[in-house]
Amino acid sequence: MKKFGALEAGGTKMVMSCLDENGNMLDRVSIPTKTPEETMPEMIRYFRDQNVSSLGIGSFGPLDLNTSSETYGYITQTPKLAWRQYPLLPAFLSALKIPVAIDTDVNAAALAEYALGAARDTESCLYVTVGTGVGGGVIIGGKPVHGLVHPEVGHQLLHPSTNDPSPEGFCPYHRHCLEGLASGPAMEKRWGMSAKELPHTHPGWILEAEYLAQMCMNALMTFSPEKIILGGGVMQQDFLFPLIRKRTVELLHGYLASPSVEKNLEDLIVPPGLGVNSGVMGAYLLSRQATHETR
Repeated sequence: MKKFGALEAGGTKMVMSCLDENGNMLDRVSIPTKTPEETMPEMIRYFRDQNVSSLGIGSFGPLDLNTSSETYGYITQTPKLAWRQYPLLPAFLSALKIPVAIDTDVNAAALAEYALGAARDTESCLYVTVGTGVGGGVIIGGKPVHGLVHPEVGHQLLHPSTNDPSPEGFCPYHRHCLEGLASGPAMEKRWGMSAKELPHTHPGWILEAEYLAQMCMNALMTFSPEKIILGGGVMQQDFLFPLIRKRTVELLHGYLASPSVEKNLEDLIVPPGLGVNSGVMGAYLLSRQATHETR
């Protein structure tokens, strides 16, 4: 039986999975993300012991995804200093001697939602995870967007709300960017409690909806996705979706003449169709892609 390796490489933990040809989970292991010297041998050993035929990686970034670059597949300017300029893809290729494909964690999740989840039967979607950080993967024409580097949805600049007690945000790189204003840590720093603890009636949720609605409007105006999929820990609050949709309509102010905006916004701004499995299924699809590309 052919087995496919899938790695969700996160800043906090590394989730390693083995799946069969039909995408059924055969095994799954999670380890803390420590230094490369500590973490890489464990991951290499796992995929070697599982005897996978190929490996797909959805990784935290930023990543160098320019296939003609000498540092293709490297983690670049990450805040996790031990992993800065680390050759993640080359290290696995050298150790495992099997086909390996890599993309950002959010592009992998977007790919899975496009192929198997909430964005099936579309040609474009945006997947955004709102949690420890904010990141976004973009699919256009059925393919993940790679450009100068790759989309950094979480670092788009927003208009701070007059009701925000911390309008500068908490990003070490930019003033009032989406991640600095709307991530889980930003909410906790602003209100003194985590998103899980914040009561549903707390005004912090109106502020969170404001910033995520600004992001949705920016996306609709710039690359016009057919689905906007919002995942991650913060988005586990189901009541947040109607707030975001309502505010998005207000911000658009009737400008976009599309039935999806005018009548069916509940089908445009949606939770992940694959639930918490978008990342692993995206890495699985990358693993299958790696096998196909080397035939």
